Amino acid sequence: MGKIYTPATAAVGVEEVLRLLEGRWKLIILFHLFGGQVQRYSDFEKLIPGISQKMLAQQLRQLEADGIVSRKLYPQVPPKVEYRLTEWGQALCPALDAMLKWAEKRESLLSAHDGDATQESS
Repeated sequence: MGKIYTPATAAVGVEEVLRLLEGRWKLIILFHLFGGQVQRYSDFEKLIPGISQKMLAQQLRQLEADGIVSRKLYPQVPPKVEYRLTEWGQALCPALDAMLKWAEKRESLLSAHDGDATQESS
């Protein structure tokens, strides 16, 4: 059975989740991993050209510490490191898709409202 939330505990829970995703690059990293994708560190450097090595390492470490991304190190020379979403991280995909659809709905409502205003002024 699911947890029972009050408005206050629900707000705190959502704030905690949003804090996990804070950071300029975390969502971009996640979207490159959705669908079971596996990326190497060097892949991220190519896929996200504006990110510094320091920031990429920091964001990946935070996502790993939070249990969203898993890191696998292969003991070879040069070292090979792969990143993938954990099961919990992959479960985030539908929630982010729902947020995108919610944002699209706002855009369509705004454009419909703009159309109404244009018709009224004609």
